[in-house]
Amino acid sequence: MENTTKREIKLQEKKGLSVADLLLIGILLAAGAVLKLVVGQVINFGMKPNFIIAMYCLILILIRPKLYQAGIIGLLAGAICQFFPGQPYINIVSELLGALAMALLVKLPMKLGKLPLQTVVCTFLSTLVSGFSFIGVMYLMYFSGANITPTPLAVFMGIIFGTATINAVIVQLLYIPLKLALKK
Repeated sequence: MENTTKREIKLQEKKGLSVADLLLIGILLAAGAVLKLVVGQVINFGMKPNFIIAMYCLILILIRPKLYQAGIIGLLAGAICQFFPGQPYINIVSELLGALAMALLVKLPMKLGKLPLQTVVCTFLSTLVSGFSFIGVMYLMYFSGANITPTPLAVFMGIIFGTATINAVIVQLLYIPLKLALKK
């Protein structure tokens, strides 16, 4: 007598982030905070470059979380920024929007022939989203009567585009080695 029971293979959908993903988030956000602190002491033109943006861009391109998870990572990045001098609370909004932009942008295929551009382009654009939303919120607060002193727009433009370029280079340089090390 032959036993012919039907076997079913069920694929389980990944729910939430893995422990390795959570560790990666913590380590890279901490590295971004250290870079912001150390490099920010050397480079300071009225506003310090924000390397935390580069690190959450790297996180998001490596682990590709769901949109709400990317939003949480952005909020964490914004909360970390509160420990540094600057305009209070604005980074919470700007890093949330920057992280959401990155999470959406990494879903788009970006190649020039066989050359992958996703890492560089997504990081550059996400940094711009974060920077411009920072400016927007700051000027909105200023014009609504908040007690803040906005930095001149021309200075911000140089800082935002400079930071976007630096972040794109940092993320591109770190992406391939980390991707290989993490086997992602």
